[in-house]
Amino acid sequence: MAVEAEKSGSDGKVWSFCNMPFWQTRNASSSSSSSLTSIHNGHLQNQSNQSVEHLSVHSSSTVSYVAKSLLPTRRRLRLDPPNKLFFPYEPGKQVRSAIGIKNTSKSHVAFKFQTTAPKSCYMRPPGGILAPGESIIATVFKFVEPPESNEKPLDQKSRVKFKIMSLKVKGEMDYVPELFEEQKDQVAVEQIMRVIFLDPERPSPAMEKLKRQLAEAEAALEARKKPPAEDTGPRIVGEGLVIDEWKERRERYLARQQVEGVDSV
Repeated sequence: MAVEAEKSGSDGKVWSFCNMPFWQTRNASSSSSSSLTSIHNGHLQNQSNQSVEHLSVHSSSTVSYVAKSLLPTRRRLRLDPPNKLFFPYEPGKQVRSAIGIKNTSKSHVAFKFQTTAPKSCYMRPPGGILAPGESIIATVFKFVEPPESNEKPLDQKSRVKFKIMSLKVKGEMDYVPELFEEQKDQVAVEQIMRVIFLDPERPSPAMEKLKRQLAEAEAALEARKKPPAEDTGPRIVGEGLVIDEWKERRERYLARQQVEGVDSV
């Protein structure tokens, strides 16, 4: 009897399950499937949000980079003339030009000249360090090649270019060209100057300004040649590309670098 009761009980359970209304089983399965669907949708939504956040961060960084690349480089120096070097056209002779350089930043700035024709052109001074607000007139020397047989004198096109670079430095210090090699990432190209020839026999505003700047540069050079009461800054002597004082400062700088290297070892 116990066996029959147990059997009937188990059969009752089976039949009770089988006799469940169809809508209840459907609701149970649909609720479980809806739960899975909501979990899946939530996972997809989370992935979508993460993708949107990643894209927005990437887009913002890309826009920032593009905006920075489109912005003009902030100048540390003001040049006069701003983008040209005027030379009197005298074939077969060495002629001079002049350019005013002023530090318009709030820190000390080193400047340096470069040219595509170092054998026929040089600058005086070839570089230096300017305090905030300080200015200098640099002289540029160039040998003018005679024109070709079928070329008019002033129609000669000069391919020579000059580049002026700047570098922010920490306070007063001796200028050496190695500064620009040691801090390449911080060097800014201020301007690439084109060569423009002027007729020395024909008066023009550009020619008059050039003569005035050359006279100011010569006066400043003569003033620096006089022995100062105390050492107030660099002296420029002679008209060579590398003057003796720059050589001495460069040697002192290299010797100091060697000593520091030995001490660090």
